Amino acid sequence: MLSLAGMAVVVVMVFGGYLLAGGKFGVIIAALPFEMMMIGGAAVGAFLIANDMPTIKKAGAGVMQVIKGPRWKADDYRDLLCLLYALIRISRKDAVALEEHIERPNDSSLFQAYPNILADSTATTMICDTFRLTAMNFDDPHQLEDLLEKQLEAKHKKALHGAEAMQTTADGLPALGIVAAVLGIIKTMSSIDQPPTVLGKMIGGALVGTFLGVFLAYGFVGPLAGRMKAIVEADHHFYALIKDTLVANLQRHSPQICVEVARQNVSAPLRPGFDALDEALKSTAEAA
Repeated sequence: MLSLAGMAVVVVMVFGGYLLAGGKFGVIIAALPFEMMMIGGAAVGAFLIANDMPTIKKAGAGVMQVIKGPRWKADDYRDLLCLLYALIRISRKDAVALEEHIERPNDSSLFQAYPNILADSTATTMICDTFRLTAMNFDDPHQLEDLLEKQLEAKHKKALHGAEAMQTTADGLPALGIVAAVLGIIKTMSSIDQPPTVLGKMIGGALVGTFLGVFLAYGFVGPLAGRMKAIVEADHHFYALIKDTLVANLQRHSPQICVEVARQNVSAPLRPGFDALDEALKSTAEAA
């Protein structure tokens, strides 16, 4: 919602300032449909040329995510730490009992207690696969950390494709605006015998193209791409937290220390308080 409010501010401030300065909307309104067709259509066409379908879908999903905000909230970070805490405790007490949870997470009462995490295949797979590896004596913390780092890096790069495609489009919009403006000038030059009042309106209409390309690039598409990237980064940190906790587990720290190491790596606005998390962990331990 904050992003939508920002877009409204951009429109009101730019056009409001233009109106207060004595500008007239007649020329802009007359030229806008044609300029938008040329600039917007060319931008969409170039976007389709430059990207494959998965990237296009990621870009569309990213735009919707900007409106909704990051996927993972403060409660999800707390729930993740509680889930990992319970799994670590079980793994150290009864390996057979752990298998019931990691082999069929959809049927696990422990995973079902945290539906947001269970619904995310990336988080669930990462947790279960890592515990499977440790059960097969892949228990070198440095090797595991390196493995998880590579997995997270590959996922992160893939998740950024949509934001990068949007940024590339934003970078090209000013040039497309110039293209539209040049076409407007060509049209004007073909009517050079018209009186100045007519030529003025035609030149003004041509300049709308330059304005529109820059306005869309720096007022909307560029900031949108930046926000998409920030959301990807924020959501990526959630998976990095899984890595931090499970690596700490292989270093044979106590379950409480494993969770505390991860808690300290959560950004301040999302970090659960020590006392609140301690209470949640006690409830998790009793339930497990």
